[in-house]
Amino acid sequence: MNKQQLAAKIWQSANKMRSKIEANEYKDYILGFIFYKFLSDKLEKFALEQGLEKSNFADELTEANGELVNHIKRNLGYFISYEHLFSTWLAQGSDFNIANVRTAMSAFSRNIAENYISVFDGIFKTLESGLSKLGDTAASQTNAVKDLFVLIADIPMDGKQGYDVLGFIYEYLISMFAANAGKKAGEFYTPHEVSLLMSEIIADHLKDREEISIYDPTSGSGSLLINIGHSVAKHLKSADSIKYYAQELKENTYNLTRMNLVMRGILPSNIFTRNADTLEDDWPLEGEPLYLDAVVSNPPYSQPWNPKDKEGDIRYKRFGVAPQAKADFAFLLHDLFHLKPDGIMTIVLPHGVLFRGGEEEKIRKNLIEYNHIDAIIGLPANIFFGTGIPTIIIVLRQERERNDVLMIDASKHFIKVGKNNHLQASDIKRIVDCVTHRRELPKFSRIVPKAEIVANGYNLNIPRYVDSAEPAEQWDIFATIHGGIPKAELAQFADYWAAFDGLQAALFTDNGTPYVQPKTDNLKAAIQSHAGVLNYQAQFAQNFADFTASLESLLIEPMETLNISQTQQQLAELIREKVQAMPLLDFYTAYQKLDDLWRADVAGIAADLEMIQTEGKQAIKQVDPFMVLKKDSKTKKEAEVQDGWVGHILPFELVQAVKLPQELANLKAKETRLAEIAAEMQSILENLSEEEKACPAVNEEGDGFINAEIPKALQQELEADGVAIAKKADLTKAIDKHIFAEESLGAKLQAAYKLLAEEKTLKAELKTLSAELHSKTKAAIEALDDAEALDLLRQKWFVPLNAAMCRLPENMLAQFSQKLTALCDKYADTYQHISERKQESAAALAQMMDELTGSEFDLQGIAAWQTILKG
Repeated sequence: MNKQQLAAKIWQSANKMRSKIEANEYKDYILGFIFYKFLSDKLEKFALEQGLEKSNFADELTEANGELVNHIKRNLGYFISYEHLFSTWLAQGSDFNIANVRTAMSAFSRNIAENYISVFDGIFKTLESGLSKLGDTAASQTNAVKDLFVLIADIPMDGKQGYDVLGFIYEYLISMFAANAGKKAGEFYTPHEVSLLMSEIIADHLKDREEISIYDPTSGSGSLLINIGHSVAKHLKSADSIKYYAQELKENTYNLTRMNLVMRGILPSNIFTRNADTLEDDWPLEGEPLYLDAVVSNPPYSQPWNPKDKEGDIRYKRFGVAPQAKADFAFLLHDLFHLKPDGIMTIVLPHGVLFRGGEEEKIRKNLIEYNHIDAIIGLPANIFFGTGIPTIIIVLRQERERNDVLMIDASKHFIKVGKNNHLQASDIKRIVDCVTHRRELPKFSRIVPKAEIVANGYNLNIPRYVDSAEPAEQWDIFATIHGGIPKAELAQFADYWAAFDGLQAALFTDNGTPYVQPKTDNLKAAIQSHAGVLNYQAQFAQNFADFTASLESLLIEPMETLNISQTQQQLAELIREKVQAMPLLDFYTAYQKLDDLWRADVAGIAADLEMIQTEGKQAIKQVDPFMVLKKDSKTKKEAEVQDGWVGHILPFELVQAVKLPQELANLKAKETRLAEIAAEMQSILENLSEEEKACPAVNEEGDGFINAEIPKALQQELEADGVAIAKKADLTKAIDKHIFAEESLGAKLQAAYKLLAEEKTLKAELKTLSAELHSKTKAAIEALDDAEALDLLRQKWFVPLNAAMCRLPENMLAQFSQKLTALCDKYADTYQHISERKQESAAALAQMMDELTGSEFDLQGIAAWQTILKG
């Protein structure tokens, strides 16, 4: 199930629950039951692996079977008896009762292994104590839980999805119920793309280590920790060598952290969590301080705190204590304290920490002097739920050899989705590349020496160091008056003139002045046909000539064993190498094209590879029932029903185009003809006179024409030719056979009736042909041999990726010609021309006024006006 399908199901379920609980509480119930099902399914799978028969579960999976209970608890950390399994609840049907949940929650609490108490104890508190909110009676509570079961039964939770399922549900619910749940959502959830950005920066720093420990002191939903673990795991031999530490103040959110970590397949023995106030109750309470490889956090912004007696706190005494009104630096210094000497941290904070005075200025100065700040990244505004303020990510290290700070202004790199701004994959890639390779990009990133920061009074406000503003448009006075294109403004295209030898001379006449004249009115055509441009395109094609062969070796040959994440990076670097070999092309545009086709949540290449690695190559030849929601006409309830088939991996459209081209062409031809009929019918209607439109045989609100009352004029015309109309039903037959005068109403009706008859026949044929093609496509997929299946997979993956790369020069040239044309248009209509046309118009008007008559005073006024017009 992809994100879009999951979102639709959640929304449907949430609407049903609205009358029972508040929107902002709904997530706690749905996420709690999802996690319980996950644990229940995991236990069943483990029991089967241990040799138990499912038919014996009822007798074997009981608390009385002490040896088995202890064995399961040692391996899983918990035990759930048969009567409390989620599958048992579903099987009970109408016999299920809300009391089953209460009993199960109590049983779970007493069946947690002692060494897993911190992972599982109290994790279902919402379900233990809050079920009464689901209804006034046990019956209504039971029905509410059953509705949730219907949704939860279909939610994927095997950890193989290309996205964080619990995190996505949490984010989705917050966005849909923003009025109630989202106003403080930034405290609990970091948007996926921000989380991914921080994770990739940290993963690059830690990629060569055998074991890694990561810590989030304000863990919220756990999304940051999960994404860091996922990014770091790409570089490790085993994901089990990562230890996760999390601390969270709010109990419900703390429970969500634990659920999320466990559901992502992380070993409970690698999970260390605390439900406590990070600033007031540091971890650990006694013994050696906790030092980790990476710390990441998105703390609540500018939150008040109690700085009393904190001067002696080991976390703050070296740098200073944050002011009472704003705890931003308190969180930052807490994170920094817990870093190992070679560790790295990222933290999200508001812009104010970069320039505010007082105690914060003192802390900022010390951080700079001790050389801890590695990079500052300015994010777009309106990127977090519940707050539109712009935020930053600060990257810090305990030990640095460099004596500078990398400043990045990414505030203008985003796409707008609904009310929020979002970082694209290419935006994240650009930022990560700049941080990990210390790259400077114009109007985006700059390495700022420490001396310059000191000279600015330790003010770190990004615009002081990176000017990302677009230059103000300038107008050349001479060109505005007399025309011509200023060479100074043509200089902005210097890279293009260098890449396309001789193009500037081919497009413009240079008379030795600071201004040139266009040689053609069609710059776009002249650019596309120029020898330098054609040579550039040929070089690009040659550069990508072996791209398909590279895709074959990277994707097809090792598809069952390759590392999906690492392969995407290998492919990205291959594209980078080829794109950067050509001037003018932007690698990050190409990377976005790759990511759009790769993403696992939109049935992309990654999702296909996951299925192939999980299910084998046979999955390519598989078809699945296509399920849709339909409302029962009797019960009025919506239910999932099958509506045909869909390729498990291969799209039906692709298979039809390759394997059934004639059938597909026949179907498309009939669809085209159907569209033509609609256009012809509309044309007939538009050509009717007002008198003809009033005819009862014409009905514009329906299909245009009906057998209503027989128009007298039409009836007389037919009877004059010996055609008798005995009843209304005879009208269609008579019109069909009769020969009418051209452009008469009868001729128009005759044409319309023929079109309607053809349309009716076509629709019936299309329905039959469509069903036949659908069946043939299903059969064609299931009958594929291995070579045919792989060939179709190549066409699904390679063709759109190749096409996207081939369009890079086309898109670049289109943008270039558009900008160049705009520059020429800017000075095409000179002030001199405008002035001349104005004078001509005034003279013509003055001459026309000679013909005006009026009173003596009117004529005097006209004469004065003519004098003004004539100058």
